[in-house]
Amino acid sequence: MKKLIISSITFFLFILSTQSQTMEKKPSVITHPQWSRDATIYEVNIRQYTPEGTFRAFENHLPRLQKMGIRILWLMPINPIGSLNRKGSLGSYYSIKDYLGINPEFGSMADFKSLVKKAHSLGMYVIIDWVANHTSWDNTLIREHPDWYKQDKSGKIISPVADWTDVAGLDYSKPGLRKYMSDAMLFWVKETDIDGFRCDVAGMLPMDFWNETVPVLRKTKDIFMLAEDENPGMHDVAFDATYSWDLFHLMNNIAKGKKSANKLDSALKAEEKRYNADAYRMRFTSNHDENTWNGTEYERMGDGAQTFAVLSFTFPGFPLIYNGQESAMKRRLRFFDKDTIPWDDYPLEGFYTTLVKLKEKNKALLNGKEGGNLVKIPTTNDINVYAFTRSKGTDHLLVILNLSAQSQDVILSGNIFPGKFREQFTGQVRELKPGEKMRLLPWEYFVYMKE
Repeated sequence: MKKLIISSITFFLFILSTQSQTMEKKPSVITHPQWSRDATIYEVNIRQYTPEGTFRAFENHLPRLQKMGIRILWLMPINPIGSLNRKGSLGSYYSIKDYLGINPEFGSMADFKSLVKKAHSLGMYVIIDWVANHTSWDNTLIREHPDWYKQDKSGKIISPVADWTDVAGLDYSKPGLRKYMSDAMLFWVKETDIDGFRCDVAGMLPMDFWNETVPVLRKTKDIFMLAEDENPGMHDVAFDATYSWDLFHLMNNIAKGKKSANKLDSALKAEEKRYNADAYRMRFTSNHDENTWNGTEYERMGDGAQTFAVLSFTFPGFPLIYNGQESAMKRRLRFFDKDTIPWDDYPLEGFYTTLVKLKEKNKALLNGKEGGNLVKIPTTNDINVYAFTRSKGTDHLLVILNLSAQSQDVILSGNIFPGKFREQFTGQVRELKPGEKMRLLPWEYFVYMKE
């Protein structure tokens, strides 16, 4: 379905350029858990997942998620929520009252351990959201160690951000706080056998805290660490994965017609220059923050939502599914109150399962440096159409995306991977030839795997 006209000289120069950039990159000292290499991460909002909003109720969904191929479950904060200065009727998950406790809204410690054990029995891994930057105003640490908190000139404890009135900021210049927080994280690894952490606003803490703490945690277990940040330095010692907000915002702008499809080239090159070759960059079209505060993927991306989901899974990176996306959820979930996900028979479950399973079986899509490099396929319409290949060993993938709301006629250039391909969503087998011509419907996508 395309036409590939990269001249042999152009292609050769591209490969040389890619190799040169790779050689300049500083290698990471992190050894990623091997089980993360072909993994997709799935974000879970326990409160909103089921009418009950409990660990036990969510546990019933694990077999369904396993069938989808989900490997890593990221649970939003599970700790007790503060009451003082609470927002909404139930408060923010990110207002932590007790770092060593379980939110009774969700169940008991025994219920949580049961959930982790069940996930492990199904070949899945569990990471929990960790909020190290701030606590609720009624966390016992405020009474016991007020000096561990950020204070204004008058000595009054303050919020880390003016709008975050329900939380108080912690001060990591205090050695006692650092030890307390490290010990608390270690408690969850040892006591509940979790497999890692997603660290909230990780960049608001000193980097040396993470660089000192995470290696200690890894001595206990081969954990996975996700930072809510995009500083390349996060990958040097502590974190496996970081957020790729730049790509996310670019996808939103392409969907709105504010940017052209070929801007993806410069985005990828900029990322290759900034990050080490084995850094996992998390790709997403939604998450809890975007859904609640900035709109669903359908508000931001319109009819292109699925097309950009395909891009997020096939572009080099580490894909995220936010709970409810498999049901084409077209509403924002309330953040501080009960608001159960409208599941509606999971109409996109097959779509996401196809993407997750493809990542598992095609080595070109492995996370980090073990995946195949992206090679752009020039077309006669790069402003609207983005086409590329990724290869690793005998696994070849060809992706063609119409990133516009209009039908597009294109010719695919060059002859990099002519041959017989199977389209992953339809099962259709097609012989692709040099100079392939095709018409793409609005937002149409094709994901071909070589037979």
